[in-house]
Order: sequence, then C-alpha cells, then structure tokens
Amino acid sequence: MTSPFNISGDWRVTIQQRELQVAPPDEVEVNAEQLSELPEFQPEASGWKKGVRLSGLKADECSVRHSLDPASVVIRPVDLTAPAFERGRDYEVDFEWGTVGRLPEGGIGADQPVVASYRYVQMRLDSVVQREDGTLALVPGVPHVAQPRPPVLSAGENRLANIYLPGRLDRLTADCFFPVLETEFPSSTLSHFPQSLLKLQRGEPLKILAWGDSVTDGGFLPHPERDRWQSQFVDRLRRRFPEAQIELLTEAWGGRSTASYLGEPPGATHNYQEKVLATRPDLIVSEFVNDAGLSLAQFREQYLRFLRDFREIGAEWIILTPHYVRPDWMNLTRQKEIDDDPRPYVKMLREFGAEQGVLIADASLRWGRLWRQGLPYLTLHSNNINHPDARGMALFADTLMELFPG
Repeated sequence: MTSPFNISGDWRVTIQQRELQVAPPDEVEVNAEQLSELPEFQPEASGWKKGVRLSGLKADECSVRHSLDPASVVIRPVDLTAPAFERGRDYEVDFEWGTVGRLPEGGIGADQPVVASYRYVQMRLDSVVQREDGTLALVPGVPHVAQPRPPVLSAGENRLANIYLPGRLDRLTADCFFPVLETEFPSSTLSHFPQSLLKLQRGEPLKILAWGDSVTDGGFLPHPERDRWQSQFVDRLRRRFPEAQIELLTEAWGGRSTASYLGEPPGATHNYQEKVLATRPDLIVSEFVNDAGLSLAQFREQYLRFLRDFREIGAEWIILTPHYVRPDWMNLTRQKEIDDDPRPYVKMLREFGAEQGVLIADASLRWGRLWRQGLPYLTLHSNNINHPDARGMALFADTLMELFPG
C-alpha cells in the first residue's frame, strides 16, 4: 500500500507537499518517588513481576514495556544527602518493563524505604487534519503511558491520519503512520441468525450466559458492570427489543481456558457442569482468547463436547472470535496491514462454525481493521497487552449485534 507520507527528517513528515514538524515522544522526569520497601529482584519472573513497578510506567495489572530510560534510574535512601545505591550491587532494574528490586547481598534492607528517580516516555497519537479552508495541520494528542488517544477535532476539521509514537523512538518510521482509510467497519452480509432472535422479537424470556476468561470477567475495567462486552451487548438488545425479558449471567475465570473448566471437580468455584450447564441458559456466548494455544485435536475434542452438551440442555451457542493481543504473541511485527488474523485458533473457530452450524461472531475481523481507522489496536488495551478497554469491549458488542437485527 502506497503511503501518502514522506519522511523528510527525523521528526518531519511531508503530505500533499506540506511539511509538518512532529514533536518527539513526551519525556517525563520523576524525582524521589517514595517506595515503602524494595522487594527482592526476581530475575526469572515475568518482566513486570521482577520487582516493584515504578508508578509512572504502570498500566492495568503490569507496567509498559520500553518506556523507561535505562540510564536514568537512581535509587537512594530516604535521606537524600546519603550516597545513592549502586545498581548491580544493591539493586537491579528490568529495563524492558521498568521494574526494580533489591539484591539480597546488597545494602538495601528488606523493609527499608527508598526513593527512586527516573525518566520515562509517554505514548502519543497526533492527527494530521484538513481544515475547512483546505489547509493541513498537525494536532497533537494527549500523551499517555499506555493508552494514547487521538485529539478531539474542532468543527470542520477532517482527520486524514494519525501519527503513532509508541514510547521511546529515535526518529519517525513508516510504522508510525496510520492513514484514515475508513471511518466505520463494513457491514457483514449474513444469512443465518440465532433462534434467540425470535424470542426477543416475541418479547419472550431469554437467559443469556456470557462464558469466558479475563476479558469476559472484565475486573480490570473501571466500570465492569457497565463496560464489559456482555453488558454493552445486553444493554443494546434491551434498547432494540424493549419488550424482551432478558436475564444476563456471567461465568468467567481470568487467566484460564475452557480446559481449565473441564478440569475442575464438583463443588469447585468454576466447575463446568455446575456453573455452565446447570444454569440452563437459552443462549451461551463464549469468549476464550486463552484457547488460542489449543492444538487442532484438543480443539475438536473440547468444542465438539461443548456442542453436544449445549444441545442436550437446549442452549444455543454463539462463539466470539478473540481480539488482537500483543503483536509478538500473534507473530505480527506491526499494527497495520493486518486484516487477516494469523492465529490457527481463529481459523479453527471459523471452520468449526461452518461445519457444525454454530454461529461465529467474528470480532477478530473488526480488530484486524482498526488500523484502517487510523488506530493502532494496542491503544485500545488498558494494559497495552491483552485487556481491552470499554472501546475494545464495544467491538465485541458491535459484532454480536449484527446477528440481532431490529
């Protein structure tokens, strides 16, 4: 795809023969951040769990990668007149994730408060806009450590593209440019609709079970009861079908997969028989991004079992395809020109739906086209990894609502 941008300098871009100056990523300096204690550095742990997370780098449940300036970290006693501690002797830093921990043989006590000084870089989404008079301008976005948003435009301004600064950068690259190619997702052409639609149209009772992992649990959202995908979905159903009698149940287990449910004994908090089948819903909508690691054999064994079980209790099943997660987890190298989801799990779901007559709400298609709206998909994740924010959750609801036309 030919880009309308030409990089004309480290921080300059030319579009329609107009050169625009882009400000480098915003750097924030933190002086003497109070840490009540410094946990022991865990070199074998995940990056955001190796030590304490520096507050400037915090995102939902973790810290943001590649934001910290490695040369800037200084750990000192609370008495700032005392000599600073020495990295490699007293403490260690994971520079990828911005976590800090004391070394057991160093000079920092287990319960000793310390202060940390450091610099980090925030992300930003600037917009190239065309004004009513035809002139071009660069409107800066609001910096944020994990979730930058494009700026709100003034009346008469038309957004042509976003420029994405994803943390520490030495210069602009082609991957920074996200031209706005479409402003809404193309409508799907559907010929098969859920039987549950008839109950809604007739104003009959409909019990819906949302079944999934942390994305369905949504505990990381500021307002989960309002912003979870299933809450947004049912709220829209009630507005579209005001006579309907809808009951929403949620059964979700963060960090787990469908296999986890099958492995739980009777009486367990997440036993499959008791928490899924025994609720006897009319409609089950499942979301399991954590099933993405299933082999074909495992997938068919488990999903065919679910289909038999659900049909036995008279429940209809809709499967949500998953959102896009951290690029390297999907074997992606960028966040644009990625319409086709490369994960075998998504292909298996689509083929399973066609083969078995199970409805697939293909949310992955929407996530794969966000770049066409000028949006890097990670900016819709509260942890910059795999937890969608309310906007990301809305993409699931959008996909489901296509199956329930008014």
